[in-house]
Amino acid sequence: MAVRDAAEFTSPLPPIDVHAARDAVRRLLAAVGADPANEELQETPRRVAQALQEFLTPRPFLVTTFPNDQGYDELVLAKGIPFRSLCEHHLLPFHGRAHVGYLPGERIVGISKLARVVEHYACRLQVQERLTKQVADWLLENLAPRGVGVVIEAEHTCMTLRGVQSAGSRTITSALHGAPRENAGARAEFFALAGVGQR
Repeated sequence: MAVRDAAEFTSPLPPIDVHAARDAVRRLLAAVGADPANEELQETPRRVAQALQEFLTPRPFLVTTFPNDQGYDELVLAKGIPFRSLCEHHLLPFHGRAHVGYLPGERIVGISKLARVVEHYACRLQVQERLTKQVADWLLENLAPRGVGVVIEAEHTCMTLRGVQSAGSRTITSALHGAPRENAGARAEFFALAGVGQR
């Protein structure tokens, strides 16, 4: 099976300014009435800056696709891909699982790359709707499949720990293209195999 030339998939976002983030956290601590010079808080700015850097810096990876030599024409689904991201509205985490599937055309992709793509787009200030669409658009652009289905189920701590404090609630978003969007049977198969709403 021949491999298309691999290309490194890296973030287009600027790197995190860790020193500026530390200074900002020190100011934030003072703003909420804490003493940044307190022995117990002295390392907090560094820790928070490192945590933000980890949340917002996706790991680069090589994108490789392969010819669909066997003519496989059924759904390929990676189910339950765990992810975490930061809500751009409150800077609080949201986390959950993504179900990513496609109906192959002339090319297929290694299954691990589906999880890598989810991680890549989750490692930034995000909203769930955009994350769902970005993963689906990546599949369309890189594989030219006959169809794409992406469903993301997530718990938003900005909703469960503050505000309405709706503990245990999940938000579900989907992006469908090609056959899963246009064909009721393909759509039903995707949602059934993804197990969406089955609890």
